[in-house]
Amino acid sequence: MTDPLPKLPARRPDSHKGDFGTALLIGGSRDMPGAIALCGMGALRSGAGLVRLAVPSACHSIVASFEPSYMTAALACDADGRISAAARDRLMELVAHSTAVAIGPGMGRSKELDELVADLYMHVALPMIVDADALNALSGKPAALEKPGGPRILTPHPGEFARLAGVTTAEVQAKRQTLAETFAAWSHAIVVLKGYKTLITDGKKTAVNETGNPGMATGGTGDVLTGVITALVCQKLAPFDAAHLGVHVHGLAADRVSAERGTHGMIARDIAEFLPEAFLHVKRSPA
Repeated sequence: MTDPLPKLPARRPDSHKGDFGTALLIGGSRDMPGAIALCGMGALRSGAGLVRLAVPSACHSIVASFEPSYMTAALACDADGRISAAARDRLMELVAHSTAVAIGPGMGRSKELDELVADLYMHVALPMIVDADALNALSGKPAALEKPGGPRILTPHPGEFARLAGVTTAEVQAKRQTLAETFAAWSHAIVVLKGYKTLITDGKKTAVNETGNPGMATGGTGDVLTGVITALVCQKLAPFDAAHLGVHVHGLAADRVSAERGTHGMIARDIAEFLPEAFLHVKRSPA
């Protein structure tokens, strides 16, 4: 097990948005614009100073319309409305002006994208949170997984983790902690293995989350979590601490939704909206 739950430092009265970092969230596609938008909402509601969504030009206007508080950048895309390899130079320009990067929500899959994700994974020095189809892109590229360019937080559900680790989903469910710890140590990454009692591990220390409820079993909740963790890294939490606190607060926000609205109609956007209350609860809780 690990140390007590990390907490964010208090904000000074003279704070400005530059003090809380710039989150760069890469993803989206013509068929899945909502996932990266939910990721952006999670980052905003978790305190990042600035949030920028880098999305294919095919869905740029749709993503921008979801929330006026984040910024957007249109990227080169392929004929199917997914980010193309031609977007690499623009992405590196955006990385240069960011504090932390997330990649994957709503991205989709293509051969070009698989190569682009692996390239960014190995060459971006900033902390990077990797989710959804970016995890699937890396599942066939062990050489990239062994050579991360900087701190990495991987946030797979059991199926995604099975593909990464080359095992079956049944094996993941039977030996969750052992497999997650072994993979984290091998890949020099923090693994957030999502599900009931989500595991957070770097291969040496492990936390088991106790918040959350069955209402979270709906599309988009993982995208919100990716935004939460990215925002916490932007606010200078160490990657393990950001993952640990992020998973806890994300689940706590869902528990607040459940208490007011129940679990059956819960959607991911509800969780994003309740994040400020969850952070307030953590702030008021004894250390």
